[in-house]
Amino acid sequence: MNPISDLIEKDPWRIVQKGFSDENNRKYESLMSIGNGHMGQRATFEEEYTGSTHSGSYMAGIYYPDKTRVGWWKNGYPEYFAKVINATNWIGISFKFNDEKLDLATARVSDFERVLDMRTGILTRSFIAVMQNGVKVQVAAKRFCSMAEREVGVVEYECTVLEGEGDLQIKPFLDGDVLNEDSNYDMKFWEETKKHTGNNEAYLEMKTKKLDFYLGSAMKFYLYKNKKEMPFTGHEQLRKKYAGVVLKKSFEPGDVFKVEKLVANCTSRDYNIADIEEKCHDAIARAHSLGSVQLEAAHLAHWTQTWKDCDIVIEGDVASQQAIRFNIFQLYQTYTGHDPRLNIGPKGFTGEKYGGSTYWDTEAYCLPFYMATTHQDVARTLLVYRYKHLPKAIENAEKLGFKDGAALYPMVTMNGEECHNEWEITFEEIHRNGAIAYAIYNYVNHTQDRVYLAEYGFEVLVGIARFWAQRVNWSEAKQQYVMLGVTGPNEYENNVNNNWYTNYLAAWCLRYTLEVAQYLKESHSNEFKTLCQKLAFDLEENAKAWMHISDNMHYPKMEGSDVYLQQEGYLDKENITCAELPLSERPLNQKWSWDRILRSPFIKQADVLQGFYFFADHFSLEELKANFDYYEPRTVHESSLSPCIHSVLASKLGYVDKAYDMFLRTSRLDLDDYNREVHEGLHITSMAGTWIALVQGFGGMRLEDDRLCFRPYVPKQWKGCAFSIVFRGVRVSVQCGEKHVQLSSNGPIEVKVWDEVITLDGNHPVEVSTKAIV
Repeated sequence: MNPISDLIEKDPWRIVQKGFSDENNRKYESLMSIGNGHMGQRATFEEEYTGSTHSGSYMAGIYYPDKTRVGWWKNGYPEYFAKVINATNWIGISFKFNDEKLDLATARVSDFERVLDMRTGILTRSFIAVMQNGVKVQVAAKRFCSMAEREVGVVEYECTVLEGEGDLQIKPFLDGDVLNEDSNYDMKFWEETKKHTGNNEAYLEMKTKKLDFYLGSAMKFYLYKNKKEMPFTGHEQLRKKYAGVVLKKSFEPGDVFKVEKLVANCTSRDYNIADIEEKCHDAIARAHSLGSVQLEAAHLAHWTQTWKDCDIVIEGDVASQQAIRFNIFQLYQTYTGHDPRLNIGPKGFTGEKYGGSTYWDTEAYCLPFYMATTHQDVARTLLVYRYKHLPKAIENAEKLGFKDGAALYPMVTMNGEECHNEWEITFEEIHRNGAIAYAIYNYVNHTQDRVYLAEYGFEVLVGIARFWAQRVNWSEAKQQYVMLGVTGPNEYENNVNNNWYTNYLAAWCLRYTLEVAQYLKESHSNEFKTLCQKLAFDLEENAKAWMHISDNMHYPKMEGSDVYLQQEGYLDKENITCAELPLSERPLNQKWSWDRILRSPFIKQADVLQGFYFFADHFSLEELKANFDYYEPRTVHESSLSPCIHSVLASKLGYVDKAYDMFLRTSRLDLDDYNREVHEGLHITSMAGTWIALVQGFGGMRLEDDRLCFRPYVPKQWKGCAFSIVFRGVRVSVQCGEKHVQLSSNGPIEVKVWDEVITLDGNHPVEVSTKAIV
């Protein structure tokens, strides 16, 4: 299979496919997916296609509890795997010339081009096709999911006849007879509740077989011939889970037929079931009154503002520029922060792997991105999402034998229940609890929104701290607390004892929870008393027990060095590095048995180094260097979450070539299909790691002495870069050149550049000379 990197042009604002390729079509369907936070759509063809494709349309928050498929069961094991399910295909428009369907799998195709314009969020496609019956047509198609009218999608499909004459049949349709590729039992998740058509419209309503989510889809369309709207008589075509309208016309060379199709998708998450159809028609009516031109203008205005707020400009390196914008674009079309019931699935609206559920990726990677690029309410909403799931987290812990309000947040969830179906993840990868606690600390530290702690955060922290206090046990042999039978972020080692990262997170979380308790006692005394009663929380009693655990936690370490061990027994593994791995054996997860992977020293993703990233101010530069130099050569980066962390730490150490290589690896992970799996969808949550690698790595952005601080440098492959950070209500813009850094802001603020404190007045930029990065 051709590598996708050979096919994508380097362009600062566009993802371009030139030349038709059935072999790579599914990859492009993923790469050019579009969405608006409410819904999303893979870049499948509007016309029917019998080649290699996966027609995927997804509605945010609509999921199905697909029964877990395992041959054995354990107490506490989830009964289902929740999936954001493939929903009604609303883009479809079929063309049939003289009884032959326009199908690029059977036609002779030339001049094919598919383009995703990231500046506008619009997907276009054009081609010339010669059908088997000799009819030759030229097609130009365009569609977008409106960012202004979030329930509305717009499709424009123009077909010019170049050769041939005869009878033409056009059929706009809604197709709910869809299948999830990852369905455990190959079942279809939807059943039809209602459908009907009119002359130029159709309505299809579907209901999930479990949980009773309803989705109504209404379409209205218009036909133009040679740029004039054309009257027609539509004929209904109805079948199970399908509603279409057939138009019949004659055609001859030179005729230009254009279909404008407006679709509204409304769900029972937002409306009463009885009102869904009416709400769909209301949305269509609004879209019709605006017209396609104004709809597009409003959509463009939204993206213009988004890019004004969060664009990153890179000079002199088109590959990096394209990559960073691609990552930002996908993040903002996946999650907008409008709905506190929603979160960010690892594949977003681009595919079905991982089920579209919430993972720890959100707190560890996505929250910093949203926290620093837009209003703090978006990041706050992500944290409130976890607060609302706290009762389920307590219930999850109770299923595993924990008590007294201990909370274990799920590894994978839609509604707060655990729904991951691999035991070594479900039961053991408990570090996700620590990532949620760290996200609270990170958010409060960045925004100073301490009110959040009293309203929501403290309750979450207490539940998590209670879990850690019960999860450890005292080792008489070590005279320390230990944590047995866990899996760290590095999933290439399961069921280990004393994973350093997990132990460190747990000890820190206990201390931080007590710090928050003391702060609330002093600053929000009435709220604190109420919380203590609600949670049956005794500060003095918990302080004594939790500090004893925190002060006496066991951390495995390489004797005579600053290197912390991944876990006990890591040094028993064969002492070899990735340089000794033949390329033909990578990726390991596709080439090796699981047994061989588990016995190897190779690391899927940052584990010890993840801790050094989170708690950078806890360790010296010498300690970071020792651990980075030891673990980086043993890391295969077969998790999408790994390279960005290594890039940030490499920048801090002055390993500029490694930092740049890791930035390209994370930023172009999907564009260059490093893992050879982009056909399954994109790595949405790790895209936030790309932003982290650039802003916190090359930009050196961090908090020091309660100030926003930058230690920027420009990789030798770039001429310069520019980005902005929202910090406590003030936007700080940073322009980095080879010799100077220019800073400006939209309000008064003190920032630190290297070791110099600078006052920005909100009006005048300040220029500072660059320094060596270490």
